[in-house]
Amino acid sequence: MPSLNLGILAHIDAGKTSLTERLLYSAGVIDTIGSVDRGSTQTDSLALEKQRGITIKSAVVSFTLGGTTVNLIDTPGHPDFIAEVERVLGVLDGAVLVVSAVEGVQPQTAVLMRTLRRLRIPTLVFVNKIDRRGADLDRTLAAVAARLTPDIAPLAAASAQGTRAAAALPYTAADPGFTARLTELLAGHDDDLLAAWVRGGTAALPYPRLRRALAAQTGQALVHPVYAGSAVTGAGIDALVAGIAELLPCSGGDPEGPLSGSVFKMERGPAGERIAYLRLASGTLHVRDRPPVHRDGAAAGEGRVTAISVFDHGTDSPAPSAAAGRIARVWGLGDVRIGDTVGEPAAAPGAARHFPPPSLETVVSPRGAADRAALHSALGQLAEQDPLINLRRDEDRGEIAVSLYGEVQKEVIQATLADDYGVDVVFQETTTIHIERVAGSGAAVEFNKKDANPFLATVGLRIDPAPPGSGVAFRREVELGSLPYAFFAAVEETVLSTLAQGLHGWQVTDCTVTMTHSGYSARQSHAHAVFDKSMSSTSGDFRNVTPLVLMAALRQAGTAVHEPMHHFRIELPADALGAVLPVLSRLRAVPRAPAPGGAGGYLLEGGIPAAHVHDLEQQLPTLTRGEGALDTVFDHYAPVHGEIPVRPRSGPDPLDRKEYLLQVQRRLGITPRGATAGRA
Repeated sequence: MPSLNLGILAHIDAGKTSLTERLLYSAGVIDTIGSVDRGSTQTDSLALEKQRGITIKSAVVSFTLGGTTVNLIDTPGHPDFIAEVERVLGVLDGAVLVVSAVEGVQPQTAVLMRTLRRLRIPTLVFVNKIDRRGADLDRTLAAVAARLTPDIAPLAAASAQGTRAAAALPYTAADPGFTARLTELLAGHDDDLLAAWVRGGTAALPYPRLRRALAAQTGQALVHPVYAGSAVTGAGIDALVAGIAELLPCSGGDPEGPLSGSVFKMERGPAGERIAYLRLASGTLHVRDRPPVHRDGAAAGEGRVTAISVFDHGTDSPAPSAAAGRIARVWGLGDVRIGDTVGEPAAAPGAARHFPPPSLETVVSPRGAADRAALHSALGQLAEQDPLINLRRDEDRGEIAVSLYGEVQKEVIQATLADDYGVDVVFQETTTIHIERVAGSGAAVEFNKKDANPFLATVGLRIDPAPPGSGVAFRREVELGSLPYAFFAAVEETVLSTLAQGLHGWQVTDCTVTMTHSGYSARQSHAHAVFDKSMSSTSGDFRNVTPLVLMAALRQAGTAVHEPMHHFRIELPADALGAVLPVLSRLRAVPRAPAPGGAGGYLLEGGIPAAHVHDLEQQLPTLTRGEGALDTVFDHYAPVHGEIPVRPRSGPDPLDRKEYLLQVQRRLGITPRGATAGRA
């Protein structure tokens, strides 16, 4: 049976979990529609999700639509949990983007649509809540066209909006205005349609041909059909279900082809066993198979599949195998991580970054010193499920820092540690994660057996700035045969890890590091053919000398510290504008000119440092008598002006050559004696 992996995405409170419940009810999977407020939905199964009424973890449920198994993936809408959304995107065949007919297009809505279009994921738009007071379908459609994409095909009007009697009225072939608008939209992406339209007008294009073209262009992510309705009352749901079946393409992939699947979620079972959620792009996975695992394109071990379950009719059930196109829960894959590929790496969906990394950080400590080991273990398991919390251990201070998207995520981590692991923790004040960008070009080199280099390795590096958002690239100007491959790999890996702490202690990004010099001492033996590490280069020599060279080059190039900036959008009453503007100024926010908003109020948009977003969230209710509405989303990094923030360094510091060498030698248990200092 063919399958469709369908994501439900939205800004928080747009109604996507309610829509998931309605779809399951319409498919006959559940007999009663659950309530987000009562904590009785199928996909919000965590205790915290029930308590807070928000989705925290992505969840998979399934139903049958015609002859197709639909694996429906409900994703979080709160921006603090955007990492969950990111992991899902790579496994989707199609998506439904939910927009509220009351609040309209919100910041997270725009972020999601930009990403869906960039990844060319076929997407339907569902305008929800037409039964809510203040609903306005026409206004919402205009906002979607202006702020998301002009390539939309509205397929329904609405009546009795803002009441329980609200209904979606599908357009038909008998409506000449609708067919004319649809023809114009589709002809803009199809030369054959355009030519037929020019020759004979709309009469030359029968409606069935337009529907076929709509399905084809939706499948190519060129246009986006828009439905309307209410997940609560069920208005418009039948039309949406029909659209999912008609317009979104099923999974591809050959069940007989080479095995390839992508891990997009990890969880622990009742006995603590690791369970991987795997989307199979090709081949078939069987119980007792021993598939290879790849990480970042390189081999990362082998698993032994002990159990498989596949999703069917609402939940998952044990199965002997899972074929291409399906989503499976898999036991026995060992140390597999989110983003890994099981089987051949080429055919699996990519695990590329789609959203910015977290911009906040906090240090977490156990309330009781006896819980320190338990905290380490618990955070390690949470990092399996969400790698972007990015545990950073400072052994010198005995601290653990976690990365965050926002304060709500911090509260959820604290509650999870207490409820699931029995560890009560305290957090230090949240701080902003800055980055460093290279200001110029710099180069340095350490030669083997020269200039007090205690390591048997020659390494030369040049660092140059790269465009914002490009990350770190490593290149070679030396011949590939000038070193054993293991030594090249050691240099590249050490470059990437060393750039985690730049001149001011922050991650260095958006740069190109080029290896300009290389050399080593070939393997040497004594007369009795005993290998002597004191005479021969090892990977340890290259790992130990690379930080010295790289930081010397970076010091020559210089870096500029940048802070994360958020785009904000505030809806506020007219008489609150005078109180809000001075506060924005004190928080270093830069607002644009106020624009007319709803109910005679104002709409303010602009930029604000991420460090001050929480302050604005705390102050806005008082400033607007609780009537202000704030949305923020990460926008870009901007240079820091004034005092430069410095993050304390951890581990051996290659900026201090003498101290670095002493610490490395101490770590390796080596007496500092000339060339013997590099033995690893």
